[in-house]
Amino acid sequence: MVKKGTDGRVGLSREDAELWRFVTQSIKPLAGRAVMMPPDEPESDMVRRVRQMRRHAAPLPMPQPPGANETPEITHGQTAGMDKRTAQRMRRGKMAIEGCLDLHGLTQEEAYRALSSFLAGSQNAGRRCVLVVTGKGTRQDGRAGVLRTNVPHWLNQPPNRARVIGFSHAAQKDGGSGALYVLLQRAR
Repeated sequence: MVKKGTDGRVGLSREDAELWRFVTQSIKPLAGRAVMMPPDEPESDMVRRVRQMRRHAAPLPMPQPPGANETPEITHGQTAGMDKRTAQRMRRGKMAIEGCLDLHGLTQEEAYRALSSFLAGSQNAGRRCVLVVTGKGTRQDGRAGVLRTNVPHWLNQPPNRARVIGFSHAAQKDGGSGALYVLLQRAR
């Protein structure tokens, strides 16, 4: 919050100045640019809470090197672990969709948590084929959107990989390349 000091100048409140210092301590300024830092003051409760939240926040899983998982990585339309007819039915959109998750508008972290929770809940409920909508998210430079790119990686990471038999782009009627059919293992 901007406050007016006793000398009439406008500046950041003590708490905001501390938070700004905390946020900017890990960045490096661009060449030839200086970072204006407010004067040092003791750490406030808000900065301590932010530090504590950062410490307890679970990071997103990082991609693992090949062979790190005991189960092989799967890609779009891969049929390992399922019979040919089931794979063909999944790719063509002929399987009954028993659940749907739309990830539009979520941050990467929110989307990862929602996907993991949805897959666990769907498997526990005995669902076999679910639809995960990522959106096409095509950028101006032609690259695919962040969620569209990351969801296949997340499906291959523990604990999701143990639940997933295979996945494929959805048929046009269900979202095309902006959605995935995901075939789940039966709950044990």
